Amino acid sequence: MKKRPVEDFCTVRSSEACERLGISRDTLYAYVSRGLVRTVADPRDARRSLYDHRDIADLLARKARGRSRRAVAASTIDWGEPILTSAITRIADGTYYYRGTNAPEFSHTASLEDGLLLLAKVRDKAEPGVLPPNPVHASTRPFNRILAVIADLALADNAGIRPGHVLRLAALSAAGRQKDTDGQIHDFLAEAWSSDPRAPDLIRRALVLCADHELNASTYATRVAASAGASLPACLLVGLATLSGAHHGGQTPKCRAWMQKHRVANKGSNTVPLGRKPPPGFGHALYPDGDPRAAELFQACGSPGKWLKVLERIQARYGIKPNLDFGLALLEEELDLPAGAGLGLFAVGRMTGWIAHIFEQRRTGKLIRPRAAFAPESA
Repeated sequence: MKKRPVEDFCTVRSSEACERLGISRDTLYAYVSRGLVRTVADPRDARRSLYDHRDIADLLARKARGRSRRAVAASTIDWGEPILTSAITRIADGTYYYRGTNAPEFSHTASLEDGLLLLAKVRDKAEPGVLPPNPVHASTRPFNRILAVIADLALADNAGIRPGHVLRLAALSAAGRQKDTDGQIHDFLAEAWSSDPRAPDLIRRALVLCADHELNASTYATRVAASAGASLPACLLVGLATLSGAHHGGQTPKCRAWMQKHRVANKGSNTVPLGRKPPPGFGHALYPDGDPRAAELFQACGSPGKWLKVLERIQARYGIKPNLDFGLALLEEELDLPAGAGLGLFAVGRMTGWIAHIFEQRRTGKLIRPRAAFAPESA
């Protein structure tokens, strides 16, 4: 599960790079200086450089799309061009950074409260939380309980509620508790969900790894709500609604269901039958060499042998590695957490990043209002 070094992908000589891109060497050097193309010294000749073939391919794809306004706009919708400026999270070189801090490394020791301070620059001493009476709060699914309490806050006049208090109430609801307890968020989640002695530390790491991931669908949705002047709970409710989608956080329960289905079908065997399509929770467009969040969770769980061979078979068959959704499902299974706890962790952790993005968007003072290119429906 180790991340391959950039040297493994630097295989293109300058002459070949220039020929493929149709540019001069000066332009190639300019791309390198702007961080668009990674390079290393040629081990056979230190006077020469080798260039990352993935970066060359990305530049070729951009060139093929063209640079008209419509082409650029269309390319922003599906893993394409950046559409706004943010100082919160940067994804680069096969990993990601919280305000310049390597996020996977940060997760080794940090709590979610530390993440809130780093990402949103909020140092809240959380007030004792008590959930309002609501039958929906008794739902068996942690995510549904989070959704219910944030909806309550959004419906009430809570425009000035403190971010740390909102986060604490969301975690309290995920734990299925009516009243707050001492300790940090990962402590009372572990106490409520698992008797495994590893639970507090593993849950802490998972929460921090989930805290933010640049401009994903749910984060963008919260920024749109924030740009319109919605309250903090209302913005978070928009994020939760988006996260629940089958193509976003909804992948996590699908991963757990897949794991259970094949475990039962094979009576504990790791010889998992594979179809034409990979199972849920594998592959990520931003991490062709493997999602560092999944790698961290897999290693933190002790690289369980019962799934190691399964992952190796899937990688050999489809050429892809597990992503965060699979990592959370694996954690759910390893700690014998309640059904849906993986998505609950995802939601509580990601709310930290949403809060940071809400504040950042508010500071711009601008309404996010893109235009649509009209195209009549075909007959």
